[in-house]
Amino acid sequence: MAETLFFNALREAIDEEMARDSSVFVLGEDVGHYGGSYKVTKDLYQKYGELRILDTPIAENSFTGMAVGAAMTGLRPIIEGMNMGFLLLAFNQISNNAGMLRYTSGGNFKIPMVIRGPGGVGRQLGAEHSQRLETYFQAVPGLKIVACSTPRNAKGLLKSAIRDDNPVLFFEHVLLYNLKEDLPEEEYLLPLDKAEMVREGKDITIITYSRMRHHVLQALKTLEKKGYDPEVIDLISLKPLDFDTIGASVRKTHKVIVVEESMRTAGIGAEVIASINDRLFDELDAPVLRLSSQDIPTPYNGNLERLTIIQPEQIVEAVEKMVALRV
Repeated sequence: MAETLFFNALREAIDEEMARDSSVFVLGEDVGHYGGSYKVTKDLYQKYGELRILDTPIAENSFTGMAVGAAMTGLRPIIEGMNMGFLLLAFNQISNNAGMLRYTSGGNFKIPMVIRGPGGVGRQLGAEHSQRLETYFQAVPGLKIVACSTPRNAKGLLKSAIRDDNPVLFFEHVLLYNLKEDLPEEEYLLPLDKAEMVREGKDITIITYSRMRHHVLQALKTLEKKGYDPEVIDLISLKPLDFDTIGASVRKTHKVIVVEESMRTAGIGAEVIASINDRLFDELDAPVLRLSSQDIPTPYNGNLERLTIIQPEQIVEAVEKMVALRV
C-alpha cells in the first residue's frame, strides 16, 4: 500500500492506461507543458509527446467535437475540462453527439471517451466556477455519469471509465484533490455502475456523493457519540443509479436522507427520491428528506458561500429529527 494524493491517483490511472493502450490520449487546455490546472497530467507530456498529451486552444466546443470524431475512429480520448463549468460551451457536442451517436448510427460507432475535470463549490471561486454539471447532464440519454470521492475510487473508476465503450462524464470535486489515502500497489478497477456502502447501520439511510460524503462522515462522528446508527451510501454512479444497493438499504432502515451539493430543484437528489417513491413507497416510514444547496448562484463571499451548501451540523440535526419520528 502506498499513500497517494487524490490528484496523483488520477494521474496514475491515466499514465497506466496510456501505457497499456496506445489509442488513449489526453486533450484540453494546459494539459501538456503546464501539466493540467490541478497537475493531474503533470510530466505526462514529456513521457508521451504532444500527439498524446494535446494542448488545445480555449475552444471547448471545438476540441470536444474533435474528441467525439476521434472516438468514432477507434481512439480513446480523455478530455480535461480546466473547470467543468466551461464544458457548458460543449453541451451540444456532449449531448447531441457523444451521447447519441452510438444509437443514431445503429450501433456502427462506439464513443469511448472520458470527460473529466474539477467542479463543485470550492473556496470563493465565484458562481461561474462553482457549477455542479451533473444535474445538467443527467437527462441526456447515452451518457454515464460518475462522481469520485476518494483517491482509491478515483483511480479505479477512472481506469474503468477509460476502458468503457461509452461516453463517461467523470466528476472530480475541486476541494478533494489533496486528500490522501493508501492505495493498493497492484492494478485494480472499480465498476462504474455500483454505489459504495460506506457504513452499515440500521437507524436511517444517508445517500450522498462526491464531497458531501466527507461532510456526512464529519456528521457521523457526532451522531455515533449520540448513539445513532446510520447507514451511509456513496452513490458514485449518478447515471445509472445503483438501485440494488439503494433498495436493500431502504428496506432495512425505512427512513432516508439524501445529502447533495447540487441545487435542490431538479438535482440528483430529486431523481433519487422519485425513484425511491416509484419503487419503494410502501417501505418508507417517513417522506424522504432532501438536503441540497440553495437555488442561487454561488456567492463569492466566503460566509455566504458556506450558507448556500449543506454543512455537517445540518446533517446531524436532520438525522436526529427523522430518527425521532415514530410511525
